[in-house]
Amino acid sequence: MQSRDHWNRVYTTKTPASVSWFQEHARQSMALIQESGVPKEAGIIDVGGGASTLVDDLVAQCYRDITVLDLSDAALAAARARLGESASRVSWIAGDITQVELPVNAYDVWHDRAVFHFLTSQEDREAYVRAVLRAVKPGGIVIVATFAEDGPDHCSGLPVMRYNADALHAEFGAPFTLLKQEREEHHTPAGATQKFIYCMCRKAAS
Repeated sequence: MQSRDHWNRVYTTKTPASVSWFQEHARQSMALIQESGVPKEAGIIDVGGGASTLVDDLVAQCYRDITVLDLSDAALAAARARLGESASRVSWIAGDITQVELPVNAYDVWHDRAVFHFLTSQEDREAYVRAVLRAVKPGGIVIVATFAEDGPDHCSGLPVMRYNADALHAEFGAPFTLLKQEREEHHTPAGATQKFIYCMCRKAAS
């Protein structure tokens, strides 16, 4: 996994709205979370959420058990500042998803847009999947979005992995059933187009 210093440098030298992955609203992510049918009290974790606006939309939709995890303290600080008083309704974790020890069976929904594709070593990917297996409740939903096969091969100056739906699902293996796949054309603040693939899976109930 890349260093905290790298990502803190990104968020202290650029505004959250100027980074290539910025979305004014995370519409596709929000639609998949709502489609999952989890209740408003469901435990939802946004992995690599950083300064993403998904947390704003979750709060606005009255979800009540939200956690945002990111490697960058600066990114989390930007999100907390933007939310103002509503930030107290969110749990914030600064940590490396390949190393942090999350609580067991804590989350009904695991969401990650654009973290997993930065894991270029098999060791890091396996550590990530172990974290999912530990933290997601039996029968819980896992939504992961990465660059698609025809997406960029670098982001923020770093190499990334690219996936189709089958390859992304295969990284998670038999404990996860693929429920849905979707593509997204993300238009960056600089005017470029990035192709993403979203996979929504269900963790085995036992």
